[in-house]
Amino acid sequence: MTPSMKNKEFILEYMNALNGKEKPREILEHYISDQGLIDHILFFDSAFPKYEAVIEEMISEGNQLILRARLVGKHEGEFAGIMPSYKQVDFPFVVSYIIENNKIVSHWLVADQMILLQQLGIEQAQAH
Repeated sequence: MTPSMKNKEFILEYMNALNGKEKPREILEHYISDQGLIDHILFFDSAFPKYEAVIEEMISEGNQLILRARLVGKHEGEFAGIMPSYKQVDFPFVVSYIIENNKIVSHWLVADQMILLQQLGIEQAQAH
């Protein structure tokens, strides 16, 4: 099996271990050594408990895997000063993982925060 295929299987196992479930640090540390990613997941899980990442596309080459997905969850905790709205959210993101020895060692992530804020009912001021 190629490294790319192994990384895809690893990410699917990782997603299945976390999707729709609490994300305790111990489970995260089993799959991730990138502390920034662990902190990011814990932050989002506190605002959108048991959120799911719905995979739309996976591209893997060597030890890098790029995932295009959507975060789906319910706003039940404070998020960036926004009190819980109990609204459902569904917004796109792209994340790149560097995987070494069955651990995510580095990442970068881009999410459509405008869609998220609109779904939470936050009105943006119009530019003039």
